[in-house]
Amino acid sequence: MTAILNTLKLTAARKTRALPDVVKRRNKLLIKLGEQRMLAAAQAQGQHYTPTRFRSFADADTGARVVKQVPVRIKPWFWAGEKGECLLAINYGSKQIELQKGKTAIDVGAVENLCTVLDTVIDAVRNGELDTQIESASVKLRDGFKK
Repeated sequence: MTAILNTLKLTAARKTRALPDVVKRRNKLLIKLGEQRMLAAAQAQGQHYTPTRFRSFADADTGARVVKQVPVRIKPWFWAGEKGECLLAINYGSKQIELQKGKTAIDVGAVENLCTVLDTVIDAVRNGELDTQIESASVKLRDGFKK
């Protein structure tokens, strides 16, 4: 038995109890960007993308809680501009992220480039390039709940 364990690379690492807030926000945005990527890829192929979530309902007859899988509507973050170009805005919650001072959208150009641009944005978020923008959008969202 020890011969098998000796073939593995062992380490003294411990699992962290909680992720830092920056990583949590980054992961939240990555999940939403992944959904937008799936939506854009489906639309490029002429299909519909409808993810599902599990929701808990009270059964009308028995009153017991029932978990059902229901479709969820995803609002696209991309649209056609005035000149026919495709534009993409990155949202955190209900707030648009300001990518540069006064600029909240990416000019994708042709719709065929949308998936490539979304992949680039996903890589940028993974590398932490939008952490300050995500933080400011998160603060704006929290301020809206305090009122």
